[in-house]
Amino acid sequence: MTTYPPAPLYPGIDDARPSGDGLLRIASIGPLALETGGGLPDVQLAFETWGRLNRDASNAVLVQHALTGSSHVARGASEEEGWWDALVGPGRTVDTDRYFVVSINMLGGCYGSTGPASLAPDGTPWGSRFPFVTIRDSVRAEALLADQLGIGQWHSVLGGSMGGARALEWALMYPQRVRRCAVIACTAASSAEQIAFAQAQLQAIRLDPAYRGGDYYDGPHPDVGLGLARRIAHITYRSERELEARFGRAEQDAEQAFGSVLPADRGRYQVESYLDHQAEKLVDRFDANSYAILTEALMSHDAARDRGSLDDALGAATSDFFIAAVDTDRLYFPEQSRRLADGLPGEVPVHMISSPVGHDAFLTQIHQLDDQLRTAFYTE
Repeated sequence: MTTYPPAPLYPGIDDARPSGDGLLRIASIGPLALETGGGLPDVQLAFETWGRLNRDASNAVLVQHALTGSSHVARGASEEEGWWDALVGPGRTVDTDRYFVVSINMLGGCYGSTGPASLAPDGTPWGSRFPFVTIRDSVRAEALLADQLGIGQWHSVLGGSMGGARALEWALMYPQRVRRCAVIACTAASSAEQIAFAQAQLQAIRLDPAYRGGDYYDGPHPDVGLGLARRIAHITYRSERELEARFGRAEQDAEQAFGSVLPADRGRYQVESYLDHQAEKLVDRFDANSYAILTEALMSHDAARDRGSLDDALGAATSDFFIAAVDTDRLYFPEQSRRLADGLPGEVPVHMISSPVGHDAFLTQIHQLDDQLRTAFYTE
């Protein structure tokens, strides 16, 4: 039987669960008022940790997940691979033998934190009643959890894609609590094109007849709409060069793209089969309402909102920054990372992941940043 080392006891945190590295735990942070006027009466946040917090709590690192990610950054004591195993773990760039790493499932998600599928006070799922959550709302919730963990200041906060938006907001909302901030494959604000792609995904979900305004938990789920949303998103996560090199115009196995008089009955191209597969994988693991809530949150991302100009907002930051982009990213363009870096105090270089993959290289080829990130943040 696997045994786990004891963990410190924190008020409001579920200590009935195993407390080893990379195992899910739940914290209650109480009621939370939200930016747009809504609120939640009793918020729970799911989180995982790796390593041990030192005596002065100076070695705490927060790692933020992307849109459909979870808190499971690294394998740890679990049997499941982590989504950033290449970056986080014993002897890795974020060395869990030296640092206490925390990752939190975003408010509104479906991996243990309070979200639309959670039960409201009346005992039924929140569904359509779940309020609008912004990136800033999520960060305020995470700050309450950090308080419970005894972390007054993060050694570093890092994330990619939507995780980068959350990392940036941490540095802007709580400058005294973030010594270093890494924003990877993300921007200072969601652009018009990024919002347009997101809106198409939201409509794919909301126009699915099974969606029922978000109150579908007692019946069929809007799997068709969620799958279509994932197809749209995944096209933006990969580059044209990679899709062409991997699939070209090849047909899927024995299927024939010209094999039927009726277009609906023809065989698929390989790239179509690939998108179908990506859709099926997400539908099996994710909630459509959470996808909508988190997508709306990402659409809300704007560092300058209520802070004057973008340069005013970024210029007030006091953290040390590490900015990185993917050279073939067609969702978050490298020039948008350069604009973010230009607005920050001092000379902030933009480090580049060179890959034919596109946006998803921030996950699959993060090792390209090992030396730069270690030198910038993790050589103490």
